[in-house]
Amino acid sequence: MSALTVSQDPEQNWDDLVRFWEEMEWPEGSKVEIIEGIITVSPPPAYRHHLIAERIQRRLYSVVPEDWEIFQTLAIAVPSRLGMLIPDLVVAPVRDHTESDTHIPAALAELVVEVTSKSNARNDRVAKLAAYATAGIPLYLLVDRWASDGPTATLYGDPKGAVYRPLSTAKFGEPIKIPAPFDLVIDSSEFPET
Repeated sequence: MSALTVSQDPEQNWDDLVRFWEEMEWPEGSKVEIIEGIITVSPPPAYRHHLIAERIQRRLYSVVPEDWEIFQTLAIAVPSRLGMLIPDLVVAPVRDHTESDTHIPAALAELVVEVTSKSNARNDRVAKLAAYATAGIPLYLLVDRWASDGPTATLYGDPKGAVYRPLSTAKFGEPIKIPAPFDLVIDSSEFPET
């Protein structure tokens, strides 16, 4: 099943778009994001997708500080890119967020992880990459099960504007290092292939 998009009024401002996203009755279990001002409704990720995210999360728990948390399906807002994005994992300090119960500002994230799905891998590779860099998120790990040269994990860092610098890329089966403040090596041989 593919993602579908919901047309919006191009004149609609960010607050109206977020209100619509928050108040609409979306299909249960679906992942609903605003990507470059377009509401995108995706089916729940596949089993192997979840396995990869869970294995990364398990490794991260051994290195995150006590006052940080690893969140699944937490929306992060990037208003400057008209984005309300839901990464597979968000690592962020735990703080009182009185602004909203539905999302946090993306700038609070220290690391985001996306595992591509076949139907919407382009969003993770292009639109979300630019949005996360724009928000200044220090590290972005893209686990691309559908890369043209075979499954890979790419770590991006040093965000400048809407651009990240690729820090390292590993084919499935090779280790990928996540630098400070994590100082963690993830063994991608644990990831199931497509």
